[in-house]
Amino acid sequence: MQQLLRLPLLWVSVVLLTLAGCTSTPHRAPVEDRSVGKSSSAQPSAAGTAITPAPESKPLPGAENAGKPGYYTVKPGDTLIRIAMDNGQGWRDVARWNGMDNPNLIEVGQVLRVVPPGVDAGAVTTRPLASSKVETRPLDGKTPAPSATTAASAPATAAPTPTLAAKDDDDITWGWPSSGQVTAGFDEVRNKGMAFSGKAGDPVFAAADGRVMYAGAGLRGYGNMIIIKHSTNYLTAYAHNQTLLVKEDQVVRKGQKIAEMGSSDADQVKLHFEVRKQGKPIDPAKLLPAR
Repeated sequence: MQQLLRLPLLWVSVVLLTLAGCTSTPHRAPVEDRSVGKSSSAQPSAAGTAITPAPESKPLPGAENAGKPGYYTVKPGDTLIRIAMDNGQGWRDVARWNGMDNPNLIEVGQVLRVVPPGVDAGAVTTRPLASSKVETRPLDGKTPAPSATTAASAPATAAPTPTLAAKDDDDITWGWPSSGQVTAGFDEVRNKGMAFSGKAGDPVFAAADGRVMYAGAGLRGYGNMIIIKHSTNYLTAYAHNQTLLVKEDQVVRKGQKIAEMGSSDADQVKLHFEVRKQGKPIDPAKLLPAR
């Protein structure tokens, strides 16, 4: 009987000794090492589990050229068409120079070459328009807008272009793009070109010999637009058309009817006409002949 009474007391002693042993060894929670300058390799925690550092962000294409002459860093809201026009280039050429598999997909922070390879970005040069090669595509009125947020079309491919005699900037013969009245003149802040009045269907003419770099409705605020390049330095833009009568890569001549006036992306029928030198808008009135 006494042996049976001693058994519970023995178990109590064992439990008390066990509890005493536990309190003598403090418990430590695992701590992640966030100190600066540690190796990027995984570090084991106190619990024996490896802590994997967050992966480094992948640099965007062309990041090594940021800030260099002849390169442009993509900003929110940019489109390839806008970038090309602001730098006096065709968007297909810009896509080709940058080896873009999908010219409709650009990323904010991406750095793009906006001058031809091998050309000094600080030099003013004039070369034959036929020196560039771009894709020939029929005009369907549904040309997508290459942008920083959408991807939609097949990659651009190089194709031979029609030849156009080389011209120095001073040798370009300019003509009026419309017979309508001038309703707004050039203003560096409010109006980057000239506005002409007219009625829907009135003819729009090429202001000089050149090659069509863009024909479509992919640039917000311009509606159905045509961009013609006349030399390395000069291009013209014709906006708000009702109908486009030329297609990309087509050679046009001064006075040729290229579109019909309209009100696309505008509150009234009009032609918005721009002249750009090396991408910068200039006053067309300084180039156009007296009427």
